[in-house]
Amino acid sequence: MVRRGWRLGAVAGITVLAAFCASGPERHEFIRTASDLGPLPGDRYDYTAQDYQRSQRASALLIRQCMASRGHPDFPLDPRYPSDPVVAVAVGTDYGALDLGTARRWGYGWDPAQHPAPRATGRRMTNAEYADWPACNAEASRRLMHGIDLKRDWLYASRRAIEVDKAVKHDPRLRAAWDEWSRCVAEQGFSRYPDPVAAYTDRAWQRDNSGNTRHTQRERATAVADVTCKRRHHTVELWHAVRAQKQGADIARHRARYNAGLQALRTYRANIAEVLRKAG
Repeated sequence: MVRRGWRLGAVAGITVLAAFCASGPERHEFIRTASDLGPLPGDRYDYTAQDYQRSQRASALLIRQCMASRGHPDFPLDPRYPSDPVVAVAVGTDYGALDLGTARRWGYGWDPAQHPAPRATGRRMTNAEYADWPACNAEASRRLMHGIDLKRDWLYASRRAIEVDKAVKHDPRLRAAWDEWSRCVAEQGFSRYPDPVAAYTDRAWQRDNSGNTRHTQRERATAVADVTCKRRHHTVELWHAVRAQKQGADIARHRARYNAGLQALRTYRANIAEVLRKAG
């Protein structure tokens, strides 16, 4: 899954963690996935994986209708291109590696049998179909985006997330937490990374076109140290709490714009639902 961009001293960090534990979801013994941390304030304003799946289905139906009107009555819902494109996939969480078992087995990558690269299942487009496909694809996009101000309202929360994540990254509480995590990893004999994202994205892991790594012994040992130090120092919980604070403050400052973005997202979902109801 392609994820959105990578996004504390001691007394301040403890205060943030205590607030998170008091107001957050039921606690897990260990954080194994980002969902264990609970939702963030900005989540309700953002495009979801379900939105993506439904939009892909609706778009495919609209494209097929358009292609039929252009003389291609048997156009597949999930066509392959005339030649296969290179697919690059970055898989992870906003917090890097989290699960210790996965770190031991796969390092900063994953089991390719469990997470295969997405591939179209339909037949290849003919050259004649491919010539008409861009226009039909654009027509489908216009239909799904009907009634939405793309420049002002569409995915406003995602655009603000870039600025919010910059503020999170420079928060002194988070910088202190990253320093503590970094010392912990280095004390176990590994590189002193500035933050967990740098460890996850280290070029030494030699990711291939799918985004997966080579799972070398050094990579797996580094990932284990990474996750162990996060658990020992509650790095991810503190990180998540700071993100929640920054997002909540930004929403309060720009509430009208966030609400407009949410309405645009609702309009998009309604457009998708209408297409699926009529053509699905």
